[in-house]
Amino acid sequence: MSTTGPDLSRVPLPADATARLDEGRRRLFTSDLSVNEFLLVRQAGFRPVGLVLGSSVYHVGIQTGRWSKNMELDKLSQAMYHARELAMTRMEAEADRLGADGIVGVRLEIEFKEYGNDLAEFVAVGTAVVADAPPPTGKWRNTRGLPFTSDLSGQDFWTLIQAGYAPQGLVMGTCVYHIAHRGMMASLGTIGQNTEIPQYTEALYDARELAMGRMQTEAEYLDAEGIVGVQLLSLPHRWGGHTTEFFAIGTAVRPLREDHVIATPGLVLPLTDR
Repeated sequence: MSTTGPDLSRVPLPADATARLDEGRRRLFTSDLSVNEFLLVRQAGFRPVGLVLGSSVYHVGIQTGRWSKNMELDKLSQAMYHARELAMTRMEAEADRLGADGIVGVRLEIEFKEYGNDLAEFVAVGTAVVADAPPPTGKWRNTRGLPFTSDLSGQDFWTLIQAGYAPQGLVMGTCVYHIAHRGMMASLGTIGQNTEIPQYTEALYDARELAMGRMQTEAEYLDAEGIVGVQLLSLPHRWGGHTTEFFAIGTAVRPLREDHVIATPGLVLPLTDR
């Protein structure tokens, strides 16, 4: 992976998207933040400048696994990763056109289309923001020179900034895994028993570890101190019961200054009986 990000000015955008962004920059902003999130993002020192999105309709190929073997389907893993990366890059290109420092409230969605069993649309959506002032490090953009991305809520984003941390980027790892079928004798041998199935345990454990490891590698390329808000998802899509995508996603963060001190949380007592 390159230490510098792609040249977002060279990423092609649809003419309608370019016109929408240019028009919005002159007049008003759009955002999918809730009212509370919007106010907290503003209080954190960031101003929304527009709703940005990236899309990729991707043909997901075919790869089969051996009936009785646990194994990663690497071609499918690469397809799912590449499609999401295309959508993310186009969303970042829209934010770059708006002169944004980052994108908050990012959502990544997948929808398999009815007009093609192997066609899926990957969509990345978020709100581009511009900072009122630079941080102690000099810039809010990440170490690759790209607008930061984060899937944290407006409330969590505010808390992160108040604690002295800045988001670096949305990091992810994926693994499409084929879970082996059990033989008839093995299945019959456990009828009526409470017992672990090591074959399945090892498969699920291995697949999640691969996804987590890839997510952590992305964070290392951003020189992040850690990853917050991690989600581990199991997405079966349309591949059948024994093939599943394991997807890890979170926000890589770094401290705004090396000598930062996290403020002690204050005690808040509710005045209701609930």
